[in-house]
Amino acid sequence: MTKDPGTTVHVVSHGPNCLDGTAAAVVVARYHRNAQVLPRFSSNTAINDTLLRLPHAADGTEHEVWITDISWTDPVVDRHLQALVDAGTRVFWVDHHRTALERYRRGEVKVRFTDLVLSEAYAASRLTYEYLRARLQEERRQNEWFAAVHHLVAMADDNDRWIHQVPGSRELGLVVSVLGPAAYGELLNIDSDVHYTRRMQEAQRQLQDELQRTFEIAERSRVVHRVPEHSLSVVTAVCHGYPSEVADAWGKSATDTVFALFDGRSLSVSLRRSPDCAVDLSELAQRLGGGGHPAAAGCELQELQRWIAEWLAESVAARIGR
Repeated sequence: MTKDPGTTVHVVSHGPNCLDGTAAAVVVARYHRNAQVLPRFSSNTAINDTLLRLPHAADGTEHEVWITDISWTDPVVDRHLQALVDAGTRVFWVDHHRTALERYRRGEVKVRFTDLVLSEAYAASRLTYEYLRARLQEERRQNEWFAAVHHLVAMADDNDRWIHQVPGSRELGLVVSVLGPAAYGELLNIDSDVHYTRRMQEAQRQLQDELQRTFEIAERSRVVHRVPEHSLSVVTAVCHGYPSEVADAWGKSATDTVFALFDGRSLSVSLRRSPDCAVDLSELAQRLGGGGHPAAAGCELQELQRWIAEWLAESVAARIGR
């Protein structure tokens, strides 16, 4: 495949442990099959710095920027993105998180995008795929490599929206979390039926050991706190990855429960709820400085990390010289 050295596409997406964000980047790369595609995966806490590092296009080159499955909070980023647009870079934004959509509706995002797709109807990977598929149809172009990503997109959308009606979607999401930065390369060239590569099979085997470990840690640290004024319970625990899996397992026997799980691997808090719980976790996460969806959200509490460090210092100091 011949690449066009004059066209560069920067894809900034949520990841690298997120199936939806990784699949969205794959969708853009397959659409721009003849361009130089540079993926940049970022966490929610690092996204401001990641976007600020996007370069201006050199003279005689064309640049596109795709921001998928993630949003930013610093107005300085708005000014940088607008400067890129003013200099000729085409900038696109695709997101489905309620907190991001509400910020845009309130007029807090000050960028004149080339185009954007903001909707809660589907996950970001499917929103990106449908948008670019429609563009191909309008341009009357064929791209079989792009079309072959359809099943991967269906699995990513199904897993991210926690529907789990597409066989294998949940396990694929977990395999991507094990692969981390290597996931993009494995999925970029995956076949239309999403048969696992050798590397993905190895990650699948590793997954079982990691799940067992995180459940053991979560069970040992589990705390139940009743909130009688709201007729619900808050269950907290520490885990080492896979907070959604822990919350899903515990949610099968819980009623009116919010789960707040501190993930020692990502140093973030994942918010989940039992199937019968009506608490909007996106609003709760926003109050804690994070964001997400009504049924799945998260945040990163710097004060919690500081408290852990202070408690550890006091415990160690108290035992020195005993």
